[in-house]
Amino acid sequence: MKRFAGIDSGSWNTKAVVIDDAGRVLGTSVVRSGADLTAAAALAYAGALDAAECVRDDIAAVWATGFGRNAVPFADGSRTELDCHGRGAAHYVKGALVVIDIGGQDAKVIRLDAQGQRLSHRMNRKCAAGTGSFLDEIALRLGIETAALDPLAAQSNEELELSSFCTVFAGTELLTLIRAGRRPADLAMAAYRSLMKRVIAMDVFEGRIVATGGVVAYHPTMVALLAGALRAEVIVPPHPQEMGAFGAALAARDGAVAVGPASAAREAALVDAERGTDDA
Repeated sequence: MKRFAGIDSGSWNTKAVVIDDAGRVLGTSVVRSGADLTAAAALAYAGALDAAECVRDDIAAVWATGFGRNAVPFADGSRTELDCHGRGAAHYVKGALVVIDIGGQDAKVIRLDAQGQRLSHRMNRKCAAGTGSFLDEIALRLGIETAALDPLAAQSNEELELSSFCTVFAGTELLTLIRAGRRPADLAMAAYRSLMKRVIAMDVFEGRIVATGGVVAYHPTMVALLAGALRAEVIVPPHPQEMGAFGAALAARDGAVAVGPASAAREAALVDAERGTDDA
């Protein structure tokens, strides 16, 4: 049995996945990226290898993706994060798809055709609105851990609104509501509702919808709100936080053509342009 690995070097977290030649996940690992992306990639890779009960010599190929993919010196190749998230989602859900990926620092909407080829994509603006960082900031304001936000929101019984998409202004608005005596549970739900509205404003959603990313993995309230607003089932595949790394592992297995410097630069410029289409 051959084994393959993928590393997703994100600006917030680094994820690693080991798969077999059938695409089954054998082991995963998630670590904070920090300031040393190479060290984080090595640590995540070691964790995934341990979870898969194998060693580096067992891996036929390892590919990298994400913000810091060029900082993974042991990778045999690389693909863009848009390619890998789409590739991973298409492995689990067949047919034409719209993939919503909500990470710590950005959100992506990737549209795929029935063959899994990318038709278009959208990125959030250069702001924490619409990302996991927004929820981190709200949790900080409420004096709780981010992991406690979802169970807290489940206790909400009053519909409140955070009218601002800007994280800074939303934080100020939240303080005003706290001062007015609003319940923390209702404020937590308001934060999720604000995040949901920012995401669905990014594109027009038609057809099957797949959600990935750390926010989806740890905040089921977000998935429920997206499904309600879009009036559609939102499919969450296995290992949603590690979907980019999983897609990179699939690329390693399939022998996809590595992204060359010129191609990578063009796509990076395109992604940056998308992020900058709206004012923060």
